[in-house]
Amino acid sequence: MVNEAFGWIWFVMGMGSGALLGLGFAREGFLGGYGSWARRMLRLGHISFFGLGLINILFALAVARIDAPDVWVTAASWALIVGGVTMPLTCALSAWRKPMRNLFPVPVLSLLLGASITAFGLTAPVVAGGGAS
Repeated sequence: MVNEAFGWIWFVMGMGSGALLGLGFAREGFLGGYGSWARRMLRLGHISFFGLGLINILFALAVARIDAPDVWVTAASWALIVGGVTMPLTCALSAWRKPMRNLFPVPVLSLLLGASITAFGLTAPVVAGGGAS
């Protein structure tokens, strides 16, 4: 499943981005200092690689149990990937130019869609009275 491979690639990206950020972490004024907007946005993007990689791996593990039409499962799959790509990208763009923060609804809504379809698909048998499997 594409989400599983994507998740592992995103773990590697998280490690790589962390290594790059780590090159300057000891310098007090690196990227404007620890509390600066740019440095906070880049740290958020770095950690989002791990979190969204994990969410995609968990989706891949759960996909066989999602009780929803294939088109919805496919939509959830791609929504989680789009959210995974656009979140660190939006963080980096926001670090570069603060007004780019207005792009955050793209990854947030994409991830919300993917997670909602997954959650409803996993709970549909329970809600319908079929019990947990």
